[in-house]
Amino acid sequence: MKKRKIGAAGLEVSAVGYGCMGLSHGYGETPEKDEAIALMRNAYELGCNFFDTAEAYGAGENEKLVGEGIAPIRQNIILATKFRIYPDEEVSTMPQLMKAVESHLDASLKRLKTDYVDLYYQHRVSKQIPVEAIAWCMGELIKKGKIRGWGQSQSTAEQIRLAHAVTPMTAVQSEYSIMERTFEKEVIPACGELGIGFVPFSPLGSGFLSGKYTPAQEYKGDDVRRVITRFEKENMVANQPLLDLLHLFAQEKNATPAQISLAWMLYKYKFLVPIPGSRKPERIAENLHAADLELTPGEFNRIETELANIEIHGNRTDEDIARLYQ
Repeated sequence: MKKRKIGAAGLEVSAVGYGCMGLSHGYGETPEKDEAIALMRNAYELGCNFFDTAEAYGAGENEKLVGEGIAPIRQNIILATKFRIYPDEEVSTMPQLMKAVESHLDASLKRLKTDYVDLYYQHRVSKQIPVEAIAWCMGELIKKGKIRGWGQSQSTAEQIRLAHAVTPMTAVQSEYSIMERTFEKEVIPACGELGIGFVPFSPLGSGFLSGKYTPAQEYKGDDVRRVITRFEKENMVANQPLLDLLHLFAQEKNATPAQISLAWMLYKYKFLVPIPGSRKPERIAENLHAADLELTPGEFNRIETELANIEIHGNRTDEDIARLYQ
């Protein structure tokens, strides 16, 4: 597996990581515990050393699962998790904020069965708390050895610059894929300029870019695809030209549409590390092997030219996701 170094902490991670959220919730029926652990260890055996979770995934259950899964390989991997300060927490002074942030981290460390986290993200930037204040807290946690690096999720370029000036960031984790390119305008260029890694979640459009779903597909339970508008039947039909493009290049490269999608972003930004999630061994292998698929400059430029003529229908928003749990 090829490696990439990201951010101020200089973390050396596999070029493709593994997003563990779906092992606990978010995409319908989840695997049994033993199966989930086997999937994580299989990813490691295939060369993946970058595992991502969050306290919010399954109300802490995902961290517990990840902690057990990585226990034998903890010293050999880069572990990322996330926290979020909620409105009812008392954080009006810096000591209170520091105490709150550290309490979130301590709870995560206990669930993860480790004494440090390699990469600690603020899951969403708070409207009430200055990013500089959070950055200062992260600096203190780095000094204490509880985290090696930190980052933000779904933040703006301005928020990134303000926070990075206080405590240099390692990575920004936000949604990015060949069909969701909003952050190409300002955020990704800012990360490149400042030496911050960029970690796309949903790099395969919540599975859409695999080309394995049809407009007739139905989603049940807590499957986020019930509320993500790109999975509405009319949008799936309208987005077929993008899948046609991916299938065309997949045939040319003896690859899969998912691998073309990942190879495209890996070629475009050398400081980018996607974290696709999957619950099948064959899909995990497929995603990780995308790191071995090299596009030529000509192939990449052809894809870019075609993308300029394709309109994307539907998206994924936090507001839509929230509807799933109302």
